[in-house]
Amino acid sequence: MNERILISGASIAGQTLAYWLARHGFRPTLVERAPRLREGGNGVDVRGHAIDVAERMGIMPQIRAMAADVQGISFVNAANLSVARIDAQAMQSGGDDVEIMRGDLVALLYEATKHDVEYVFGDSIRTLEQSGDGVTVSFEHGPDRRFDLVIGADGMHSTVRRLAFGPESRFIQYKGHYFAFSNADSALGENRWVTMYNVPGKMAGIYRSGNHARAKAYFIFRRPEPLTYDHRDVEQHKRLVSEAFAGESWRVRELLAGALADPEFYFDALSQVRMPSWSSGRVALVGDAAYCASPASGAGAELALVGAYRLAGELAAASGDHQVAFRRYEDGHRELVDQKQKIGPNVRLMVPKTRTGRWARDAMARLPLMRAMAKVERIMAPKNTEPLPDYARDQVADHLMREPQLVPANRARALFPRCDRAAL
Repeated sequence: MNERILISGASIAGQTLAYWLARHGFRPTLVERAPRLREGGNGVDVRGHAIDVAERMGIMPQIRAMAADVQGISFVNAANLSVARIDAQAMQSGGDDVEIMRGDLVALLYEATKHDVEYVFGDSIRTLEQSGDGVTVSFEHGPDRRFDLVIGADGMHSTVRRLAFGPESRFIQYKGHYFAFSNADSALGENRWVTMYNVPGKMAGIYRSGNHARAKAYFIFRRPEPLTYDHRDVEQHKRLVSEAFAGESWRVRELLAGALADPEFYFDALSQVRMPSWSSGRVALVGDAAYCASPASGAGAELALVGAYRLAGELAAASGDHQVAFRRYEDGHRELVDQKQKIGPNVRLMVPKTRTGRWARDAMARLPLMRAMAKVERIMAPKNTEPLPDYARDQVADHLMREPQLVPANRARALFPRCDRAAL
């Protein structure tokens, strides 16, 4: 029941979902607009239940081996002299958290799925037409195809969300900033540190991991009202960032030059996606498409990994009944999303609005007060006390025993390869 599932977007959420769907015996197809994997991006955090998901996928050892080894943040003045530093341990949420570059995690997920998932690169969904027993999908380039379910894992500007739920203006909440990142010359930054330079309302920085040949440049600027621009026009994005940082000192000119030459340059508004429901009929959303918490939250990878795991697991537990599964997925994941969408002091820390605010930030960073505040924040933050469900055996096995006739043979073989299905 509902075996053929189309996933739009080959990033963290989409590939994690495809992995677990294949493990549960479904037949996932993953379509990606780009001609190949998008391996750019910044550092992402694998923490909380996302660690459990990665462990169950068998990729956590590789994630730890490829972890970024940044020691902390160094705030500098125009002469590149450090005026304050924050040790990374003071800002981490504790436990076994790991930071890994997004591109490295995406590549690991591809290796884990490429033999079991149909990948279609260089194409995207054009229209969706739902009916009682499936969804007819037309593509920008390929022929029309029929699927049982469609899942949008295609980011904050999701095409699937627009087609199935309505215009993105109904769901995206602008948070007063724009950000960009790109590859950068590692010689511009201090090894194993994030170097940040501020003027009121702006930040330019460089992230240099000792485990990577290239560094990453970062740009953030405040703007009370949202800009009007095409989110797919990269040349327009580059002009907007150039204009915002024109004439700034420190190493901004060099960082901008590298960014403008980088084909993986990325720019967007710092925004959140908030939706009353993540499903509509036979279509559902996962990751940033449904509940982007914004880069300031540091929770994008966590929400993507856990949400994808839950969605696939609930479909398996419900034997493909999408109405039951979509409801349970949302019931199980909504609390974590609500927690992570409460952005803490990260934006104010990175982009003080005034010179006084920058001075206060630097003064706090030079004192033990910053570490103490971080510890208090960790203590007060809500904890994931409930264990992550183990869908692989418990719930699915129970359903197989009760109603084996409703479970497709390929799913029974995937879960119990040594069992005779007729004996269940």
